[in-house]
Amino acid sequence: MATLSNDEILRYSRHLVMPEVSRAGQEKLKDASVLCIGAGGLGSPIALYLAAAGVGRLGLVDFDTIDISNIQRQVLYSTDDVGQAKLDVAANRLGALNPNVELVRHDVRLASDNVMDVVADYDIVVDGTDNFPTRYLSNDACVIAGKPNVYGSIFRFEGQVSVFDAAHGPCYRCLFPEPPPPGTVPSCAEGGVLGVLPGIVGSLQALETIKLILGEGDPLIGRLVLFDALSFEFRTVKIHKDPACPVCGESPSITAPIDYDAFCNPTAESEPVATAAHSVSVEAFAAERERGTDSVLLDVRSAEEIAIARIDGATCIPIGELPDRLAELNSAQAYVITCHRGPRAERAAGILRNAGFGRLRLLEGGIDAWAERVDPSLPRYG
Repeated sequence: MATLSNDEILRYSRHLVMPEVSRAGQEKLKDASVLCIGAGGLGSPIALYLAAAGVGRLGLVDFDTIDISNIQRQVLYSTDDVGQAKLDVAANRLGALNPNVELVRHDVRLASDNVMDVVADYDIVVDGTDNFPTRYLSNDACVIAGKPNVYGSIFRFEGQVSVFDAAHGPCYRCLFPEPPPPGTVPSCAEGGVLGVLPGIVGSLQALETIKLILGEGDPLIGRLVLFDALSFEFRTVKIHKDPACPVCGESPSITAPIDYDAFCNPTAESEPVATAAHSVSVEAFAAERERGTDSVLLDVRSAEEIAIARIDGATCIPIGELPDRLAELNSAQAYVITCHRGPRAERAAGILRNAGFGRLRLLEGGIDAWAERVDPSLPRYG
């Protein structure tokens, strides 16, 4: 068991006087090792509070750089940090917050071939990610390695928190056996997130992590907390272990990490998407428009995004409304499809191809590339 220095006793004195923590609990925190996957919106409050609480060894997984659009919610960073690697800045901030914490940087994209090695040295994994492949990856790795997985997710005004520990209850796959079909759930980049929401949800994840380390209270194993910030309501839903779960069930078929990109984004023959051969650069399309083109620009972003920036002359139909508004389009017409940066345009091309539209191209890089390289007067957004 780790012992506390006099400086640490003073630092953690508000913990030490609590009977649920005391000196023994603070020494448990100092002995603990926690891996935080993601150093973004959720990872910021998770890492800040775990470091401040005195978790002895804190691992951070991230490979991204700081963008100005991150600052609205990723409170580890400031405007002056834009362009720097997240792990560089996070390590400096957390080290300054609590020099007693050992910070371990994992500057990698977590994947099937490295996840088991990364999680092996930690007691608890906290999932601060924002995409389905990594959520299933971290869940399966935790089940296989026998580690608790403290889960959180956010979208617009809503958040979710749970603790998945297959040794004592269900795992993430018991709750969500299959990922949603590609394109049916907008990402935070597409749908947005209220800046304060990850602070609330990430703090709850940090709370559950500390409870697990201390062995105090009733952790959220077998329960999912749903938070609606607009109504300020918390709801708790019970989750039951699935005996047929492919990873934590009675006869698991997944005993090692799989290909999670393929699992979450299956390519169905019934849903073809445009390939790179059916794309056009923003510069080339701008030149076509100058000469006069028969291609109509179809923008499938949301109305809120259209209000931020719009290319003159574009036909605007949000992708969620596109299947019901095909009658507004002409299947014999040539279309160049755009969104913010590309993924929704690809999905829109699949919808249109299925409906018999054949003259389709994608605008490479979307309106973001157009604002950067063709019309700098248009604002860019993250």
